[in-house]
Amino acid sequence: MKRFLLLLSIFLLMTSCNKSAPSAGIVPIPVADVIPGPTGDLQRGIDQCASLWRAEDGSQADFEAFVRQWLAPTPEARRTLFDKISRALEVFYTQQNQLTIELGRPTVLAEGEPGEIDYLLSGYDAGAHFSDDMFKSKLAFITILNFPHYTLAEKNALGKDWDRLQWAYARLGDTFTERVPASVSQTVTAARSAAEAYVDTYNIKMGHLLTEDGEKIFPEDMSLLSHWNLRDELKSDYADVPHAREKQEMIYKVMERIVTQEIPAAVVNNPEYDWAPFSNRVWKDGKEVSLPAEGEVRYGHILNQFHTYQELDRWCPSLPTAIARNFEGSIEMSDEEVENLFIRFLTAPQVARVGALIRERLGRDLRPYDIWYDGFKSRSVIPEDELTAETRRRYPDAEAFHRDMPRMLRNLGFDAAEAQFLADRIVVEGARGSGHAWECVGRTEPARLRTRIGTEGMDYKGYNIAVHEFGHNVEQVTDLYHIDYYPLAGVPNTATTEAMAFLFQVRDLQLLGRGKQEIDDDATLDIFWNMYEIMGVSLVDMYTWRWLYAHPKATAAELRDAVLATAREVWNRYYEPVLGTADSPLLAIYSHMLDYPMYLPNYPIGHIIHYQLEEHLAKCGGDAAFATELQRIYRQGRLTPQAWMQDAVGAPVSVEPILTAVDRILQ
Repeated sequence: MKRFLLLLSIFLLMTSCNKSAPSAGIVPIPVADVIPGPTGDLQRGIDQCASLWRAEDGSQADFEAFVRQWLAPTPEARRTLFDKISRALEVFYTQQNQLTIELGRPTVLAEGEPGEIDYLLSGYDAGAHFSDDMFKSKLAFITILNFPHYTLAEKNALGKDWDRLQWAYARLGDTFTERVPASVSQTVTAARSAAEAYVDTYNIKMGHLLTEDGEKIFPEDMSLLSHWNLRDELKSDYADVPHAREKQEMIYKVMERIVTQEIPAAVVNNPEYDWAPFSNRVWKDGKEVSLPAEGEVRYGHILNQFHTYQELDRWCPSLPTAIARNFEGSIEMSDEEVENLFIRFLTAPQVARVGALIRERLGRDLRPYDIWYDGFKSRSVIPEDELTAETRRRYPDAEAFHRDMPRMLRNLGFDAAEAQFLADRIVVEGARGSGHAWECVGRTEPARLRTRIGTEGMDYKGYNIAVHEFGHNVEQVTDLYHIDYYPLAGVPNTATTEAMAFLFQVRDLQLLGRGKQEIDDDATLDIFWNMYEIMGVSLVDMYTWRWLYAHPKATAAELRDAVLATAREVWNRYYEPVLGTADSPLLAIYSHMLDYPMYLPNYPIGHIIHYQLEEHLAKCGGDAAFATELQRIYRQGRLTPQAWMQDAVGAPVSVEPILTAVDRILQ
């Protein structure tokens, strides 16, 4: 997964509000009183400034004087202002990013055990006072005045006729759209940091799990992070390995215990106890002991974040909920649009037909955990131990992976010079959690690839995640260092960068030198089944936040019960008909729900975009063409998702291409 730069992920969730707290009652002045002749839509900038102006900013006369002084009188003056503000923002964001990185190192990197002071420091928001400072200095008002904000609908409608500079002006207009007090921003950051610390240390000691017969079937030293490593271990057991089905059933039961919070709290990240997940009994030093269940700690973190967003809501009346800010402001697709996209897929007849194919391949009835069926991948026939032996030999440490990056990029068709350029701007670090990509926001710093590396080297699970994050990093460096205008740096949303990471991840065996990997029929079915799994998880996340806004005074225990009811309802509607087992709560297992609210929908949208990109890139033909076209697509920068997709592949975001392809395959 990609964990966006903490500063920018919070920024994106808070932005796109057209107003803030009540203004000082400032009356906008007609633009014709300031600039004679054609003025385009400069009145929009004056109106937006007036809506954000407060008593402490000055009187009506002060406002009018400000407008007359700072409204750019010519296109040339506006361009000069744009260049200077863009450069200033890059400097500001770079410095904030560096501070956040350094303060967070002890808690996110595998560099010794962090102390309480480290968690306190990692919760500091380096950009908390940025908005306040920019409004006090009037730089925010100068930006708004000359580069006003456009709504998502306006960008999608007008953007079809915009050139690159007009798009850059519009994106600069997204920078200051609300005035959130620093204290509120800091509270949001602290709640997220606490949830992240909880998630990053939630390890299950697999070597201490017992069957009902008292047998241990996992390696003694195996420690798996929930949910990522648990899921990936379950996937690896579709290969021909000892106790494969038994392991899958045990992992499924562990996941159920985590979701329902019946798991004994003391067994988490603790090798002192032996735990039998099926009966939920615990032993220490051979003697059975009674331990309290975790209860509702998991759901308390979701609730804490909800309360911080409630405080944030009142500063953003045009997008007054975290739901609106996440979808319309950050993903730039409404939650209804996303929900309908997912339901169109989940109710398609192709889903049941692919489920029947999996049942035929497995030779048994399907189980809930078969949402992670991994048999369509070419690596599924290769024992994971074999792959792990190879990745540990190649990558004994982070530096070895970094040294190999230029070769991997050349393998994908990048020329030698560009491959080295990209690798030189990526740093590889050992992660405490599952791993993530931390992006560069200024052209003086590297992107950071964080992945788990064990004492014996990088196992296959860590390698697969590292390749995913590598895809993020290549995108991050390309669309920053090779972008024409800084406000356009990046991609439209997190879903788009996930699609870029998937492009790399599905080629992980190719990067190990095990032959060229292309999107053949099995790969298409694999993407299809991944969409099916993650769309249900995403709906649970979305529906949870709708429930929270409908029940703002809920307790953590009430939230737990609501999430479980929601997960079971979504399962029964879209999954039980295909996989069986009514009332499974499995869709609530993803840890993203705890520390990155409503991040999950980015994954299925990313899969949709990924498949459309794969189809397009396949038509280009050849590795060199693959790399060249990929770089062209990267360099579009941060348009809206639909505009970006139209320029990238000539079509909007849609599930129809993969449904059509699966129809062809099944026939």
